[in-house]
Amino acid sequence: MIVAICLLAAVTFAESKTLALQVCLDREGYSCNTIDGQWGRKSQSALEKYCAERSLAVPETPEEAYDALFSGKTPPLFREDTVTQDDIDALVDMPEDPAAKAQLEVMGYQTIKEMFAERGHLSRRALERLNPKVDFENITPGVKIRLPDFPSMDEELAVWPKDRPNAPKRPEAAQVRVSLSRFEVAAYDRSGRMIALFPCSIAKNKAKLPPHGELKIVNQIARPNYTYTPDYTPPGKKVSRYIWPSGPRCPVGMAWLGLDMPGYGMHGTPKPESIGNAESHGCFRLANWNAARLYALCPIGTPVIVEP
Repeated sequence: MIVAICLLAAVTFAESKTLALQVCLDREGYSCNTIDGQWGRKSQSALEKYCAERSLAVPETPEEAYDALFSGKTPPLFREDTVTQDDIDALVDMPEDPAAKAQLEVMGYQTIKEMFAERGHLSRRALERLNPKVDFENITPGVKIRLPDFPSMDEELAVWPKDRPNAPKRPEAAQVRVSLSRFEVAAYDRSGRMIALFPCSIAKNKAKLPPHGELKIVNQIARPNYTYTPDYTPPGKKVSRYIWPSGPRCPVGMAWLGLDMPGYGMHGTPKPESIGNAESHGCFRLANWNAARLYALCPIGTPVIVEP
């Protein structure tokens, strides 16, 4: 008797349905923050909100969810980018000294890994897993890197003002809601439909949390700079302040949406993988790509409701 043994090929990371589901939800505006192929609280919340808006039952597993909601219905998930000499030349050796940071032309990425992970809304570990043959410590021009296919942050930040020629079209938010308990920012259109969901970080010090109730967006700044003031100045010494330049590694990231509560706003961050906790100084902090998207959705005057 001959026994036939069938060996199934192992599913690669790029073929993971969990990874595919995170990419598809992100494209629909329901972000899990950094895409990593691991299912957790932020991914589950994105799936549940996506299904609730469409009156759909929530599938039990990410694999079932991808098959039911997106399989065969979306454009290709990935693209291949080529590392250029301009990419390498744009890297920044970030000094520790506050005064030295103020002398930089831009607070840019320090590594190609950071740069390309952010282009793909990925964790740095996920970028490595998608590109197992790439030596990220010794990058040269011409290297091909596989990424989830998303619009660039520059495209998102080109939205305002609306009359700008060739600006990409985006839906317009009529209201934003911030949940302090769920660490989430959600945008809604005029019909009350949720059009975006973003994980956020909130103030570590509860005394610095904005009160529950309504605020509004009073200004927007693409690629903002940052005024750094030391936490402590010795008695009798003059307070030193430094203007740090804009860039993806600026403390307020790539976009600032100021609120009508002095000093408070919604903004990006140089540390996207830290989002989803109580750790900011008081503002609502998002991954850079999500801050850029929120910027694209919200005109000045948009109400922002802070909820428990």
